[in-house]
Amino acid sequence: MTTLREFATKYSSLDEAEVEWLERLTLDWSLIADLALSDVVLWVPTEEGEYLAVAHSRPAGSVTLFYRDVIGDFLRSDWRAIVDEAMETGKPVISTSPAWYEENPMRLTAHAVSRRDENGELHGPFAVATVHASVADTQNASRIGAAFHEVADELFGMIEEGLFPPPGNTRGGEQGAPRAADGLVRLDPEGIATFVSPNTQTTFAGIGYRDEIEGENFAAVVAEVVKGQFDTNESLPLIAQGKIAKRVEIDVRRHTITLRSIPVIRDGVRVGGIVLTRDVTELRQQAQELITKDATIREIHHRVKNNLQTVASLLRVQARRARSEEAKQVLGQAMRRVAAIAVVHDTLSAGLSQIVDFDEVFARVLGLAAEVASLHNTVVHPRKEGEFGELPSEYATPLALALTEIVTNAVEHGLAGSEGEVFIKADRNDERLVVEVVDTGTGLPGGTVGDGLGTQIVRTLVEGELGGSITWGPDARGGTRVVIEVPLHWIATQTREIPRVRG
Repeated sequence: MTTLREFATKYSSLDEAEVEWLERLTLDWSLIADLALSDVVLWVPTEEGEYLAVAHSRPAGSVTLFYRDVIGDFLRSDWRAIVDEAMETGKPVISTSPAWYEENPMRLTAHAVSRRDENGELHGPFAVATVHASVADTQNASRIGAAFHEVADELFGMIEEGLFPPPGNTRGGEQGAPRAADGLVRLDPEGIATFVSPNTQTTFAGIGYRDEIEGENFAAVVAEVVKGQFDTNESLPLIAQGKIAKRVEIDVRRHTITLRSIPVIRDGVRVGGIVLTRDVTELRQQAQELITKDATIREIHHRVKNNLQTVASLLRVQARRARSEEAKQVLGQAMRRVAAIAVVHDTLSAGLSQIVDFDEVFARVLGLAAEVASLHNTVVHPRKEGEFGELPSEYATPLALALTEIVTNAVEHGLAGSEGEVFIKADRNDERLVVEVVDTGTGLPGGTVGDGLGTQIVRTLVEGELGGSITWGPDARGGTRVVIEVPLHWIATQTREIPRVRG
């Protein structure tokens, strides 16, 4: 999906500061739509004199007027006059007659978007936000609907003055961010709650505050529920009074409540504030459970890795004590196969994800090949080109085993007792991963691959486990060329979204 930045860079002449401002603004686009009880669309002017939609959000508490989002669409000609006027004047412009979209009549309002730099200087307008409300909207008649609309108008006024998004509105930490429907408190300049949504009242009742919040100093209400705690955030009183734009969590009676404050500023003066509230107890419990499970999984991988390394060590000792060369070779091969699996588990034990950086894994697989070379008086010069990227763990293991088998076979048989190169090339795109392993050794005996245990193992791993294909053949330089092709779309359908190559 094309991003706001990609649209703006390709079609408009907005500078970096303007694009970044719009990215921060759209972090609150769903909040604005919920408060306006309407669809909201963000438009940027293009270099050809058109307007392009780069963000669209539908309201959670009202019916949308758009059956599909309009991101990537150009502005309709019959909406142009209103948007142009908002850009020219920097003031809100309301349609005097119903606007239409796919036979849906709507009230159309346009708001200019401006920004302020670090010195407080106003720049713009450079974009326009449109609000699309049903002409049959009756929610203004309810007290909640009227309060939401009033708060939305206050935010749009700040958008026009370059005062919204507020400072510190950055990406990250959005899990559990309150939306308007979760709970809203509207404050006057003294911090008195002039409107409290039923959900906020219910949230505070759940942590022991049974009285009405409306008409009370909200900072005092918050102080009452956290009374006796010594580790509360020092900025909590300012947040509860709507004086600073910030988010905080309070833990009370085994509940976790998120409070997010937005000061309301008009003509350079703070005229009040809003505080969004949400009980995120269940979210935090789920997050803690995930952390615990991740730690458990990492410990399991660590123990599996340790056990596999122990088995590999036992096989190595057994191989050294074996009297026949055939037994030594078989035990050595088994040791390397176990060690290759251990490498994957070692990588998994180091992080939270079940995705592995296969380039790191393969670097360690080459170490196993070097060990084989030393046993056969071989001097090998490995060269790698391209990147494998990240792979799900269930596919990293069979690929690591297959490549261990192929590379060590090239060293053990193709280059045995001599000096040469093993060239590995990884070529990856969204559709497939192709790995070539080429050695400068003696080539395939008789020109064809044998049907030994190693070949059977590799075929099973590549064709059975990875759903891919493998071919052996002579290389132009006289050695052997092995090509593995793994379809990544198959990986995606069987597991999860395809991890990408870095960069």
